Amino acid sequence: MKKLSMLLLGLSLLGAPLAQAQKVKTKTKGTAAMLAPSQAGRWSADKANAWYAARPWMTGANFIPSTAINQLEMWQAATFDPATIDKELGWAEGIGFNTMRVFLHSLAWKEDPAGFKKRMNDYLAVADKHHIGTIFVFFDDCWNKDSHIGTQPAPKTGIHNSGWLQDPGDPASRDSATFMQLRPYVTDVLTSFAHDKRIALWDLYNEPGNQGKSTASLPLVRNTFAWAEAVRPDQPLSMGIWNLDFQALNTYQALHSDVITYHNYDEVPAHQREIELLETHGRPLICTEYMARPRNSRFVNILPLLKKYRVAAINWGLVDGKTNTKYAWDTPLADGSEPSEWFHEVFRKDGTPYRQDETDLIKKLNSKP
Repeated sequence: MKKLSMLLLGLSLLGAPLAQAQKVKTKTKGTAAMLAPSQAGRWSADKANAWYAARPWMTGANFIPSTAINQLEMWQAATFDPATIDKELGWAEGIGFNTMRVFLHSLAWKEDPAGFKKRMNDYLAVADKHHIGTIFVFFDDCWNKDSHIGTQPAPKTGIHNSGWLQDPGDPASRDSATFMQLRPYVTDVLTSFAHDKRIALWDLYNEPGNQGKSTASLPLVRNTFAWAEAVRPDQPLSMGIWNLDFQALNTYQALHSDVITYHNYDEVPAHQREIELLETHGRPLICTEYMARPRNSRFVNILPLLKKYRVAAINWGLVDGKTNTKYAWDTPLADGSEPSEWFHEVFRKDGTPYRQDETDLIKKLNSKP
């Protein structure tokens, strides 16, 4: 995330609603059409705030079971692992977490739509048993651009997220002739779960523009919002802001989201400034990624900040596993040894906390006895 200068750069666009707006279409032309939110589909600020006020303070993690290296390994029939999901969500419940952010993948749906949705339902049943709501994520511009159905690669020793997958990948995310084939996926999943109270939020696209794509992802962003608004599920829709250099993306995402979601891995002063910037929307704020210990984004300093502002707090990582996200983004350890300080994750593979003082704090802030 960027410093104050970048926060101020985006203020005029991120903070001010448009006086007049027109309905989003699958294809738009011109600046006004590109920026205008769909007033027929987007929630009012009053509705968004009422939805948020009715929920407990949302805390939790980005979740993938420790036995999966990526989204396909989590969701394919051969490797779907409800026993591990149940065990690990039980650990989350034990420290008061009540929300998990979970990534889907379009190839798993394409291979077996009915089976994929059954597994989603099975996941939701386990999560609900542990009193945990779910934020589902559709698309993603992060990490590996090529994906395939079947056996997934083994983790690369000491490398953060060595097997994580983009969806739909590159160049598909830039090619409208290809990505238009994703509309049935979004429509089917949203329609099937449109009234499911176990789902807290639909996060439509993770970090659009990452991996050097920048505004090349904007057409898919626009279409994804249009597809989702055409279904208009009961749950809110959002798409998180993550890089304030991407002004066109940030503006479109913010002005079309029912609630404002964002990522911030900075320490307290910069994170607080971003909260204060995003509050200008007058909508609920959900931080869907934070907590990178060596960057001084920690539970001990960031979680109290988020509670003070009543910003929902979803950190990256729950259990040390095949994603290897205890290792830092840019600091691989070729021998696979224990990093001097874990980057992400809360629990070791056996369920013991990485740091007991952290889980004690999480329990306390969640009023978990």
